[in-house]
This record gives sequence, structure tokens and C-alpha cells, in this order.
Amino acid sequence: MSLNQQTASQIAAVLTESLPYIKRFTGKTIVVKYGGNAMVEDALKQKFARDIVLMKLVGMNPIVVHGGGPQIGELLERLNIESRFVNGMRVTDNATMDVVEIVGLINQHGGQALGLSGKDGNLIKASKLAVEQDSAAMASSEIIDIGHVGQVDKINVDLLNRLTANDLIPVIAPIGVDSNGATYNINADLVAGEVAAVMSAEKLILLTNVPGLLDKQGQVLTGLTASKVDGLISDGTITGGMLPKISCALDAVKGGAKSAHIIDGTVPHSVILEIFTDQGVGTLITNG
Repeated sequence: MSLNQQTASQIAAVLTESLPYIKRFTGKTIVVKYGGNAMVEDALKQKFARDIVLMKLVGMNPIVVHGGGPQIGELLERLNIESRFVNGMRVTDNATMDVVEIVGLINQHGGQALGLSGKDGNLIKASKLAVEQDSAAMASSEIIDIGHVGQVDKINVDLLNRLTANDLIPVIAPIGVDSNGATYNINADLVAGEVAAVMSAEKLILLTNVPGLLDKQGQVLTGLTASKVDGLISDGTITGGMLPKISCALDAVKGGAKSAHIIDGTVPHSVILEIFTDQGVGTLITNG
């Protein structure tokens, strides 16, 4: 068998195995939060872009929410801007806002992606976020103003529906605007969760740099529900940067998304593995 024949045979086999999944997810919305460590290596970026294009080609409606993660931290360091976190969320100021940008990767691989921030078309209406943090010294809770960090008040569903109906792939930078025109950086996981909820997404996929939510022995937890998650937060299994991910996953499935998945974005084609395999990968969260 020639190389071309062998390649064609392999492709045919993969497509045959994937047909049930393609039929199941045709016309469905898949929201992917892309960023952080999934953006570090160029090869991973290229594979991710091709995977998103493939999803669109077989009839799915992918929506990408683009977050910076380590890249923002590195750039802030070069600019001598301190990067500080409160409850897993980056504390931002005017200089930080200037470096939160969307990176277009998908069009290079034949897709029709449209990069936009939440300010475009009033996509994300936002308001300022203040968080509460325990103060051991004062034996009380302290309300902290974390600068230009916002929370999502409303997503423009009509705009997203028009874009996907016209075969466009929205790639959203998580920046919102309030009624006075002020702009806010919003945690990308939270934006992805809100988008998945209001779009009644089939899946919300959150890419991170670990296999999923891990228990205290380092094993991947899956098949989680709200009550199970509450227990994991109480016993200290879920802490720090994983808290916003879990919170937005729960909000998404409670708000209308069918399921949420926390998976390892450093694994090549992890998004496709989640969608096109029986076992899936990472941590599955439902509103059970």
C-alpha cells in the first residue's frame, strides 16, 4: 500500500469512527476557553487552530474565549508591572488592560474567525468587581477593589447567533464595558461560562495545564455535580486558581450548558479527544 493510500485509509477509518459524534454535535455550540499554558508552544497553537476549523467544517459552532495566562504575566514582568492575584483572579490596572489582547490563529488554517472584544457590538455588558477576602489579622472579611476587573452582567446572544449563523467563528477577548463606557478585564473562565450558559452550549471546555481537577492524591476527579463540588471546596481540595474554573463550570451547567469539562490544554488535540471519544478527557461537570 502506498503512503497516499495508507493515509487515505487512516483518514477514512477516523472519519467512520467519528460519524456518531459528528451527527450528535452537528449544529451544537461548543464554547472553548483557550489560553494560558495551551498557548505556550507554537505547535500546540497550530494544532488547536486546526481543531477549531475542523469542528466548524463538520457542522459544529465553536466559540473561543481567549485568555492570556502566563503570557500576560511575562509581559507585565517585562513592563515592570506587578502581577497580583486575589482568589485566583488577576488584579489589574490601566497598564495591565493595555496588554490584554486577542491573538488570531484560526484564519491561518482556513477558518473564518472574527476576533472581537466584549466592547464590540456591546457583546459583554459588565460592571466593576470587588471581591471579599478573609483578613486573619482583623478576624473579618475585607472588601478589596481589584482595579479594572469586571464581572459579566449580560451577553449579547443575538450577536453571537448572527456570527455563527454566517459561518464565522467568534474569538472573544474577555473585556467588557459598563453603561458609562468604562472597560473592564474579566476572568476568561467566567466569560466562557457565561457565554456557554446563555448560548445553551452542548459543552463548555476549559483548557488548563493539568489533566483536570485533581484530588489530594493527584488523581483526576470526574462526574462531578454541584453537591460534590461544594464538598471539595469545603475540604480544601479546590483552591486558588481552580476556584474560578469550577465556579464558572457550575454556573454554566446551572444556566443552560449541557456539560462542562476541565481538560489539559498542553496535550495536542485535547479538544478533539474530548469531543470525539467515548471516554473523553479531564474532569466532567454536570448539573446532576
